[in-house]
Amino acid sequence: MCGICGLVGEAASVADNKLVVRRMMNCMAHRGPDGEGFKADDKYIFGHKRLAIIDLETGAQPMQSRDGQVTVVFNGEIYNYIELRQELTRKGCKFQTFSDTEVLLQLYETQQEECLSRLTGMFAFAIFDNRRKCFFAARDHFGIKPFYYAFLADGSLAFASEIKALFEHGDITAKADMEAVSEYLTFQFCLDSKTMFDGVKKLEPGQYLLWELGDGSRPAVRCYWKQKYEIDTYHTEDYFNDTLLLLLQDSMRQQLRSDVPVGVYLSGGLDSSTVATLASIHYGKGLKCFNGKFAESPAFDESYYAGVVADAIGGTLCQSTITADDFVKYMPRLIYHLDEPVAGPGLLPQYIVSSQAASEVKVVLGGQGGDEVFGGYARYLVAYLEQCLKGSIYQTQEEGRHVVTLSNIVPSLPLLKEYVPMLKNFWNEGLFGPMDTRYFRLVNRSHDLKLLLSEEARAAYGDELMFAKFSSHFNSSDTKSYLNKMLYFDQTTLLPSLLQIEDRVSMAVSLESRVPLLDHRIVDLANSMPPALKFKNGQPKHILSHVMKNLLPPEISNRKDKRGFPVPLKEWLQGGPVREFVHDILFSERARQRGLYNSEALRRALAAESEHGRQIWGFLCLELWFRTFIDRQGVV
Repeated sequence: MCGICGLVGEAASVADNKLVVRRMMNCMAHRGPDGEGFKADDKYIFGHKRLAIIDLETGAQPMQSRDGQVTVVFNGEIYNYIELRQELTRKGCKFQTFSDTEVLLQLYETQQEECLSRLTGMFAFAIFDNRRKCFFAARDHFGIKPFYYAFLADGSLAFASEIKALFEHGDITAKADMEAVSEYLTFQFCLDSKTMFDGVKKLEPGQYLLWELGDGSRPAVRCYWKQKYEIDTYHTEDYFNDTLLLLLQDSMRQQLRSDVPVGVYLSGGLDSSTVATLASIHYGKGLKCFNGKFAESPAFDESYYAGVVADAIGGTLCQSTITADDFVKYMPRLIYHLDEPVAGPGLLPQYIVSSQAASEVKVVLGGQGGDEVFGGYARYLVAYLEQCLKGSIYQTQEEGRHVVTLSNIVPSLPLLKEYVPMLKNFWNEGLFGPMDTRYFRLVNRSHDLKLLLSEEARAAYGDELMFAKFSSHFNSSDTKSYLNKMLYFDQTTLLPSLLQIEDRVSMAVSLESRVPLLDHRIVDLANSMPPALKFKNGQPKHILSHVMKNLLPPEISNRKDKRGFPVPLKEWLQGGPVREFVHDILFSERARQRGLYNSEALRRALAAESEHGRQIWGFLCLELWFRTFIDRQGVV
């Protein structure tokens, strides 16, 4: 786990750019406090900040081939590096280190771009191959590790693990992309390769960049892996159950590989409990489990369930209590670390818990991805309640066959008790419309946010453009299943934004975060399952629950009230330091001059905090982002 950066092209021959890359490295010092490396040639400059996890003594980077012709900088972990090393050794390869970086380097030397098909892990890496005169960079299947890039005035390319490092080069300035701001208001993240900064792109999950410098061509971005939904109708439910459990166990076995202490995040929900339980099978007793809670009320304290799991596996529960003062203290710093304002208030407890974990261990495993892979969000149930009604009334077979019928979805409906406001809003208009229209209404967060925009900003928003962007994604998967279409959209858009938070809040405290549920073999299996099996009887994450039922304590496997990581933002907005902080930011002279917000509408929303907490959150993060990066104020 590290920070990587560099310049490729003619700019590498400019002496001053060596100092630029040094500054880029220093900007990401938090990602790698254990060491650093630097290599330069006439066509590239590579920088590396190291967080040492595997092969602590000899795994330094940038790493070069024996003849010095191939150079790599690598961020992440190749979990199957031991198996790949054994295979390469049998083919005659000689190794000088015990690192996964050298395995990646030698695998590339033997297979070039095809090496990506052999990797299980989380990674973002850059390779300069002097033999082929080419630059090769890639990002893992789900975007667990980041890779940003921008082009310089002379046509060269700059890249880094964090956007802020790119601004160390004078040709790259922090300018807001207002279309991306509209995407943030709609989804709370940017689509495709876009970022919130004009001219800065991200390599998307499952993609690689190849640039052959000698022939005058431009860099080409290509896809090496994509979610597929070729449904396996041959195998039985028992086969899927058994295979899923085997893959979960193997993923856990590989992801526990480390030369430093390992722990787990444990919220008490199905996903984190699955990870903690399976990890303990390989790790044994004494596994450290990290949990966060709020003291405001029992509704914001799930530590009981975390304690049940920790006791069951013989682990040690380490708890953090998050306060309103933490919100005021850390929010500006978090926006700085994030680079872009994304997702919801859960990033604060993630950061606090990560900070505690970093004081005890150097690697932590979490349950990120379970909802997007196995169908855990309440909105899937909302969507299928309407789908069942539509099918029953109109006798339609929109998906070829029904995933779930109205009669057998009834036992799952109590899960929606906390989401009655969502139901009321969802059914307010557009009932029984096309799939893309209906799901867009479930994920579109702009309706209330637009009411808080200035008249000019609202006019520039572009409703039709945002829906067109959404629809293009939603309908691009190879499936007719409503469930799989929803999962595809969330896996390819929402999940990378959540993983951005996972990466930033952990790396901000020099902690490596691993996500075992996002082994691509597990996702390939889940995507091949009949949708009716994943969403059996309308039960979210049915197959994962079923597979783990006999391994988890009954209090966990029978839970019906898990709500993610609830944060008492509405309560904090009623008064005290959070309300004062939010007021000072959103009603400052700087914010008024920006011309984006309707100050009077914002005042009314803040006065009715119990109804508008999420909207206030969205604009707070946006304004802090403008201050930090566009106004160049830095961390406030």
